[in-house]
Amino acid sequence: MIARLARPVFRKRSPAGAQLMADWPDVVGPALSAVTQPLRLSAGSLTIGCSGPVAMELQHLAPELIGRINAHLGKTAVERLRFVQQAPAGAAPARPRPKPVALPPELEARIAAMPEGELRDALAKLALGVYRKR
Repeated sequence: MIARLARPVFRKRSPAGAQLMADWPDVVGPALSAVTQPLRLSAGSLTIGCSGPVAMELQHLAPELIGRINAHLGKTAVERLRFVQQAPAGAAPARPRPKPVALPPELEARIAAMPEGELRDALAKLALGVYRKR
């Protein structure tokens, strides 16, 4: 019964690949698992999604990483690593919203006295930027 249920899953991924993807943070550690994602394991080649700078670092760590992966799987399933530029899955870090800024009344009055247009809008935006950093 288990084989019948698992067959559709393993058609797309090998059992070793499925196990590796499930245990990825345990295999590579929290630092690397935060910036990488295993994508596919086929014919001894593991495809890992990561950003460009991380790929350079992983190329230097490849022999150690392959050893850790194979030790975790209990057999030689990975012989080489392939890197593709792709951000790891997960939510992007949220950027903090800027706090609302109150301009000094004198400056607000001077901006309001200017004629409507792009120059007024640009100066108002500049003033908000300057006073936000104070």
